[in-house]
Amino acid sequence: MSQGYTVAIVGATGAVGQKIIEKLVERSFPYTTLKLLASKKSAGKQIEVNGSSYTIEEATPEAFEGVDVAFFSAGGSISKALAKEASDRGAIVIDNTSAFRMDKDTPLVVPEVNKQALHEQTGIIANPNCSTIQMVCALEPIRQKFGLNKVIVSTYQAVSGAGAAAISELITQSEGIKDKQVKPEILPVKSAEKHYPIAGNVIPQIDVFTEDGFTFEEHKMMNETKKIMSLPNLAIAATCVRVPVVTGHSESVYVEIEQNNITLDQVKQLLADTDGITLQDAPDQQLYPMPYHAEGKDDVFVGRLRKDPTNDKGFHMWIVSDNLLKGAALNSIQIAEALIAEGILKEV
Repeated sequence: MSQGYTVAIVGATGAVGQKIIEKLVERSFPYTTLKLLASKKSAGKQIEVNGSSYTIEEATPEAFEGVDVAFFSAGGSISKALAKEASDRGAIVIDNTSAFRMDKDTPLVVPEVNKQALHEQTGIIANPNCSTIQMVCALEPIRQKFGLNKVIVSTYQAVSGAGAAAISELITQSEGIKDKQVKPEILPVKSAEKHYPIAGNVIPQIDVFTEDGFTFEEHKMMNETKKIMSLPNLAIAATCVRVPVVTGHSESVYVEIEQNNITLDQVKQLLADTDGITLQDAPDQQLYPMPYHAEGKDDVFVGRLRKDPTNDKGFHMWIVSDNLLKGAALNSIQIAEALIAEGILKEV
């Protein structure tokens, strides 16, 4: 009988790290030892977890000795430097960054879609992009039942996806928006030459542009979706946009299925019956998903379902989810839970 696992969280002081801690407790994940790791400057700080006080330790290779599961959410450079160190010491790493997502030997997992890929892990598992996660959760039941030919997605992404500094910038700018007293320094990309205000604005750029005119964020969504769903030839295109919302990503998605003569009611019922999906689709009552209501909730919310007026196989939908939960922390915890359920993370 398992007595519990030794769990490490890298980036424990960050927004996603805090949500991982919250979900570990809320979902009664079987840990007996919790190691909270962060940068050297955060070492020594105290964090209370479920009534107990924990001291933040510096994330070093040696800190992973005896660790069973290590959640990484401290940025790609930290993951590249320490994830292999952790796995070499026996930990299974669940990485929230983009460092390993497209590595051919690293499973990219959303448990509702491809938990079987966990059996291919060799020490590191990648957590997909937040926007990708919520979309594939809605697409997978459709793919299984009706087939999938094409996906076109436009995202409306919250600033929390760009970190705590972006949230602060939105709040500061919102306070000075009337007299335009804003000094953007973060968005759309901190390292870019130009910055634009997000308060009262919509920025059609997330990450830097590539030669084909798409951004890295858009390529992430397209490539990750193909990998997760094992559809290398899927026709998919993405446009990713930053909006002045603190938490909760929204997506307008066009889906083209393989089968003919599928009704709108069939698609609605399929989604309504899918675990982890909440269908909010009553236009006559103005019921549809919004970040305002999705924040703090685990499910992926789907609504505004319509059949395309020009294509019998085409359907439109609106997908919303808390990007810090199902888009990051919750999916990571669900991966760890699946590792236990699949017998991959051995009882200790």
